[in-house]
Amino acid sequence: MRTIAAGITALLAAAGHAHAAPPSQSDIAFFEKNVRPVLVANCYGCHSANANKVRGGLKLDTLADILAGGDTGPALVPGKPDESLLVQAVRYKNPETEMPPKGKLPADAIAALERWVAMGAPHPDALAAAGTPAPAPKGIDIEAGRSFWSYTAPVKATPPLVRNGQWVASPVDQFILAKVEEAGLSPAPDADRRTLLRRLTFDLTGLPPTPEETEAFEKDRSPDAYEKVVDRLLASPHFGERWGRHWLDVARFAESSGKESNVVYPHAWRYRDYAIAAFNKDKPYDDFLREQIAGDLLPAKDDDQRAEQLIATGYLAVGTKGHNTRGRAQFRFDLIDEQIDALGQGLLATTIACARCHDHKFDPIPQRDYYAMAGIFMSTETNYGTYRGQGNDHPSTLLELPAGAKVPDGPTMPGPIRRAVEQQQARAAADAAQLDELRAKARESRRPGSTVKLTAQEQQTLQRARTADGREEAAADLLARYGEDGRATKANRLAMGVAESADPEDARLLSRGELTSPKDPVARGFVQVLSAPGQASVRSGSGRLELAEWIASDRNPLTARVWVNRVWLHLFGKPIVPTTDNFGASGMRPTHPELLDWLAVGFMEGGWSTKRLVRELVLTHTYRMSSKADPKALEADPDDKLLWRMPKRRLEAESIRDAMLMAAGTLDLRPPVGSPVAFMEGADRNPVIANQIRTDQPVRSVYLPVLRDRVDEMLDVFDFAEPSYVSGDRDETSVPTQALFMMNSERVMDASRRMAQRVLKEGESEYDRINRAFELAFGRKPSQSETVAVRAFLRDFLQAQSGKGAKGAKAEARRLEETQWAALCQALFQSAEFRMLE
Repeated sequence: MRTIAAGITALLAAAGHAHAAPPSQSDIAFFEKNVRPVLVANCYGCHSANANKVRGGLKLDTLADILAGGDTGPALVPGKPDESLLVQAVRYKNPETEMPPKGKLPADAIAALERWVAMGAPHPDALAAAGTPAPAPKGIDIEAGRSFWSYTAPVKATPPLVRNGQWVASPVDQFILAKVEEAGLSPAPDADRRTLLRRLTFDLTGLPPTPEETEAFEKDRSPDAYEKVVDRLLASPHFGERWGRHWLDVARFAESSGKESNVVYPHAWRYRDYAIAAFNKDKPYDDFLREQIAGDLLPAKDDDQRAEQLIATGYLAVGTKGHNTRGRAQFRFDLIDEQIDALGQGLLATTIACARCHDHKFDPIPQRDYYAMAGIFMSTETNYGTYRGQGNDHPSTLLELPAGAKVPDGPTMPGPIRRAVEQQQARAAADAAQLDELRAKARESRRPGSTVKLTAQEQQTLQRARTADGREEAAADLLARYGEDGRATKANRLAMGVAESADPEDARLLSRGELTSPKDPVARGFVQVLSAPGQASVRSGSGRLELAEWIASDRNPLTARVWVNRVWLHLFGKPIVPTTDNFGASGMRPTHPELLDWLAVGFMEGGWSTKRLVRELVLTHTYRMSSKADPKALEADPDDKLLWRMPKRRLEAESIRDAMLMAAGTLDLRPPVGSPVAFMEGADRNPVIANQIRTDQPVRSVYLPVLRDRVDEMLDVFDFAEPSYVSGDRDETSVPTQALFMMNSERVMDASRRMAQRVLKEGESEYDRINRAFELAFGRKPSQSETVAVRAFLRDFLQAQSGKGAKGAKAEARRLEETQWAALCQALFQSAEFRMLE
């Protein structure tokens, strides 16, 4: 293994793309979902160890094989698709090197290969090179596979004994302290009250504490002062916004399909709001999962509950889709594959979808298990609500919500948008009136020797007709669901989601995942290695309800473990299992396995309550440690795997934006109704609607539109979760573009100006204003040296700006003062302290 790993590392280094760290989970997921199936289906027949004859000396089984290449050299250059022979071959630019020889790959397959190479060709083999165990099983032994650590039932171990018992505030502390003491180390000192409050408030709500909240906490010296703050934050509606957004990362939530056509989903916002509400009401996590998988099949006490359950199934409908995929059968299987992958990684941290084309390379999951699951979703109708048109060959209806349910009808349509859609409709009607005549004229103009010619305006009319298709139907339907006053009507009570098929069916196993190579049907069922013997089959209907019960069962070895691991990550900055979306053999082992199981069992025993788990963890002494470094501990455990101190973390993109708007006093904390994407139905190319989507609204970031491949610029710069894939753990980068954004973005400068206006209004003296600026940005007052430095900065800035305007004018003086303080506020926003959480 070491020799292979060293070889891979050397090859990567030789290619100029050596990784300091292993590929991220999202990168590996991209390879397994989008690249390996293409290689298996189109390349392995001639370029794998199992090929009858290896063509051109090229094998594509392993990363080392790919980088070594064949007779013509390395198959790819990581990071450089244009220089990679593999990419050149599939692009069909040179007849002598075109691959595969039977025909050009679909555009999305070529795009996936190009993107993969541009990403640096992340591959599971690179995990082995970095020390991550990734053994490939020889054959599938289900019974032996059940002994793997994550496939065995969690056991609630007795917390270990520790020497420093006085430090312990919770059994969780015993598990952490035992390993710290075993390494001969000591835990870091406690965080100061302001640091702790800022950490806790961001972790539980995604927002900073107000200066008034900070002052109140510092003054409250009662023994339960901290507990009272915890309970206040858990009861805040902002808790659901913060933790609902964590879940939306896992649920790969977005309001468009992604891929080439990127069709919009105007009703996806209902699922977003469902997730937020579920965390606010502390819906038991097992019920939360049941509703998302099979809410339409659960009993409901009234219309409100039925509507909630139907909206919950939007989880299975909001994933990526290739709406211009050729052939209904291929589109259907790709949709099912996406659902299996989202459910497997998102709920079970298991890469079930890797068994679509062959038995799983690492885990004891035979290909038959994949198609057993596929049959469940093949027997399910997915409703995402789109119209047939250019780039969308696969339309769908939506679910109608019960008439008596107390749900919002939808957002209010702004007047300019309504007028733009009406004008679009009027133009379409005018075009329709002359289309027959124009088409006849166009046919005549194409005849040899014809003197008939179309004017530029006539050509534009024909082009609009060719591209409109179902777009005009969609726009007309949109207007029909809104009143003249712009308010949504009850006709707009629609949702994305799923329903049972009239005729359940089993899926046929597809050799190499190809529709053209079907084998015998596979009975619908579940993954065997995670099931008790005899449990893995479906008894009635599609099997979705049984699937939901199987996943949400306390007998499932993965479900609780996976969720408590994610909760731990969001509170402590590092998960117990580093590969949050992969608990399989190619994933990494837990750093504290007994603690993980203790938490998982306790979570289930406590009614699957997320708020109860969060409360338990933030009340530990471990959570209340500072981030202060200790030289001895740094040398012994530089990565803080033992958690001897609280890791420093950069705020997530949404918290950075929301904190700036909070400091500026412009953040509207009221949840908006719906999403601007609701108005893009049938009008997604209308510039008025597009401009409305791009306009930054002063609402919390969780409510901003999420369009795949068009994510809000600020969120994207600060590592917003890729909405096309399950993201249990976001990347955390520090790159020059982030600093440049904070320096040059008009949005940042506008927030700085507004914060300056607030500081000038709320502080009488320069000293008061400096204090206020620091309190708003950092949650603390400045030190004496910082005050001196800031006063010098303000003085120098004013001197540099003086003389550039009309001297003596009061308006000019006010402008200079505001500009002076805006520069200071922007400098505070740019600082590491503003973006970091200690």
